[in-house]
Amino acid sequence: MKLTRKEKSELIFEGFITVGLIYLLYLAVLIIFDRFVYTSPDLVNNIWIFKNSFTIGERQVHSYKLIFVTLLVIVAMIVLFWRLKRRYKQMQLRHVISELHYIAEGHYDHRIPFELSGDMNKVIDSIHVLVDSTVSAMEEERKIEQSKDELITNVSHDIRTPLTSIIGYLGLIEDKQYQSQEELLKYTHTAYIKAKQMKILVEDLFEYTKVRQHTTPLNLTQFDMVKLLEQLAADFELDAKKKNMVIEVIQPDSEIMMEADTEKIVRVFNNLISNALKYGVGGKKITIEAQKVGKEVIISVSNDGPEIPEASLNQLFDRFYRVEESRSQETGGTGLGLAIAQSIVALHGGYIYAKSDKELTRFVLHLPLKQVQNSETK
Repeated sequence: MKLTRKEKSELIFEGFITVGLIYLLYLAVLIIFDRFVYTSPDLVNNIWIFKNSFTIGERQVHSYKLIFVTLLVIVAMIVLFWRLKRRYKQMQLRHVISELHYIAEGHYDHRIPFELSGDMNKVIDSIHVLVDSTVSAMEEERKIEQSKDELITNVSHDIRTPLTSIIGYLGLIEDKQYQSQEELLKYTHTAYIKAKQMKILVEDLFEYTKVRQHTTPLNLTQFDMVKLLEQLAADFELDAKKKNMVIEVIQPDSEIMMEADTEKIVRVFNNLISNALKYGVGGKKITIEAQKVGKEVIISVSNDGPEIPEASLNQLFDRFYRVEESRSQETGGTGLGLAIAQSIVALHGGYIYAKSDKELTRFVLHLPLKQVQNSETK
């Protein structure tokens, strides 16, 4: 740490003051000793008796004086060093406090630019860790606020569109602006469809906020993943036929017993298969494959529909993200399905990702076979 000219002057002044005080202290001790000895006759006689008991040469007297003066100088140097070191540490602390005030003014990217020795350097390291933690917390809070704003904006937009249609068609009915009973039924049917879209959006939003909380309890049960996938394929068989598609489950050699919240896992695959049916336009087959690898199960849901652009793959699991906005509106997608799926998989300690090329689009899930028991699972 570099000292300023003023601080160097303070240290020099401190040194002179210390030396002066030591000199005055020694002088005061000598004066007090001199007065005490000569004002006590008995003590003087005892000293003379003690002195006459020994034969001390002139060389010995010189040596004793030299030792005594050396001891006085050593004591003076120790005191001087102690006071200067104490003052120097005070200056170090003053510099650290000054840097802290600068950081506290909002310069959170600033770091204390010097290193000190001993515990003071540990204090500086702790300050840096604290500032980094504070910056991270502030950044996280900023992202949360931004995320909330985006959520409100997206929800408002997605609710306003069908709500405007509902109000418009109901307004036509209210004003009796229809020519026939068929036209009236058409208006009411359209309003009903839009209302159902709003209901689906609200339900998806509620589900998303629920599974996003890491404290959401899991109702764990043991089940065979292969049988579950076969049942899901059967449930979607009719919808697949309407799209001229087939759903195939590639069965492993043996059953895959695992522990999970069945209801939530079913929601994940419902979303993935529904997406494959909605957006796999032109595709002929949806393939579901599960395999046990170590302590986890890897499940892929793939379709031979259009390729998803590389730039969109990393954003697929963002809420309200749609690869093609117009096509998503036509299919009635809320943009929350994959975000919900990712959150549910994360709740189970797993992860999900997407891959896409000209031949296949795959969604791959990794799920642990056993869940870690804690206070949140039941």
